[in-house]
Amino acid sequence: MTSSSRKYALEFLSYVNASPTPFHAVESSKQLLKKAGFIEIKEREPWAQCVENGGRYFVTRNGSSIIAFGVGKKWKPGNGMALLGAHTDSPALRIKPVSKKFAENGSFLQVGVETYGGGLWHTWFDRDLSIAGRAMVRHSNGSIVSKLIKIDQPILRIPTLAIHLDRQETFTFNKETQLFPIAGLAAAELNKTAADNSSAEKSGSDGDFKPLALMTDRHHPMIIDRIAKAAGVNAEDVLDFEMILYDTQESVLGGINDELIFSQRLDNLTMSFCATVGLIESIGDEKALDEESGIRLISLFDHEEIGSQTAQGADSNFLPAIIRRLSSDAATAFEETLIKSMLWSCDMAHSVHPNYPAKYESSHRPEMNKGPVIKVNANARYATNSPGIVLTTEVAKMAGVPLQLFVVRNDSSCGSTIGPMLSAALGTRTVDMGNCQLSMHSIRETGGAHDVEHAVKLFKTYFNNFSQLEPKILVDSTT
Repeated sequence: MTSSSRKYALEFLSYVNASPTPFHAVESSKQLLKKAGFIEIKEREPWAQCVENGGRYFVTRNGSSIIAFGVGKKWKPGNGMALLGAHTDSPALRIKPVSKKFAENGSFLQVGVETYGGGLWHTWFDRDLSIAGRAMVRHSNGSIVSKLIKIDQPILRIPTLAIHLDRQETFTFNKETQLFPIAGLAAAELNKTAADNSSAEKSGSDGDFKPLALMTDRHHPMIIDRIAKAAGVNAEDVLDFEMILYDTQESVLGGINDELIFSQRLDNLTMSFCATVGLIESIGDEKALDEESGIRLISLFDHEEIGSQTAQGADSNFLPAIIRRLSSDAATAFEETLIKSMLWSCDMAHSVHPNYPAKYESSHRPEMNKGPVIKVNANARYATNSPGIVLTTEVAKMAGVPLQLFVVRNDSSCGSTIGPMLSAALGTRTVDMGNCQLSMHSIRETGGAHDVEHAVKLFKTYFNNFSQLEPKILVDSTT
């Protein structure tokens, strides 16, 4: 592995290890952007006085989606934009609103969880799990704020049933009754609950009206205590939370020559990281935007794994609203900008599996560390078309980055991405692409270590050259 490939791979490992949830992924990208001189702006505030040509900015929504952009000094409404989209979420188990459970005869503490997205849930058994997310907490001054929570210690586990008790050929289980993790033995929790109830009776606070059951009635008090400690508040100040389970085993370089990455959430934090770094590197020089006539923009969305139809998903008004605000000086500038722009929808792709080669179309078998994969589907499950392939190839030639092509077999179903929905909503030319990996949607995935650098170089070159390339690739023209 070259020193530069190792550098990018290790930086990605730091990013993904710090980002067990979409909230943390956005925070990780924010820190990279702030370090590079990007300024945070708010959707709820006017932008007329704060967004200037030559500036670098980012805006978040719900704390789980982020859009960052650099404005060319020669930008004017109606010019094109180099757009790049990815997503911050991955399949996971989420703690239910009422999660307090006890096993038969009160032997174990258990936590009720709900499946999020299409995970390979059998891979979550016998892993050292913890929780992360955000909590809404009350400060001493009465304000209610969001706090990022990441408990580093393994506190949960979903145990498999011993083979001696069930010699099933295929591992099957009920997701509602057999996927609940254990958090420990019940005796300590019951003793703590009794003590807490005694204190509450002495304080006389139980007379207050409560629209919902107390958090300690809905969840195990010990879980609330851990969250409160991580938030730096008292347990009674934790008003609500959104917590997901994650594997505490860190992401690492793997393979005999460190050519692989063994990790959680490669889909799709790899592309989120590469998008962030690619944008930053494209405008790292102080004069990088001096001759730029367009805008270079990344959008990292939450909720792709469940269809994107949320306020912070790709199928919302988030990206169109930002583009409209940046193109507001003329009556038709918004529409002109869209048709002159391009979107790279960047989501991880499938590497050929050495044990299941028959699952792949014979002429389209992407391999790790051989560059990003352009994804094509005749039924528009991916948004790629020929003009998009041509422009992407031109960028890759400039970057010196190899590309691959992927088409799913006719007798297999095809996944989809944010590409088709954004392409339809915006009318921009769109290409679907991403680095390839194995074990997609497993709790532990495998990717190529060299491909991190490949994607960063490609994205950086795309941002640097789109404004010059776009007018040369003509489609709706009489020329």
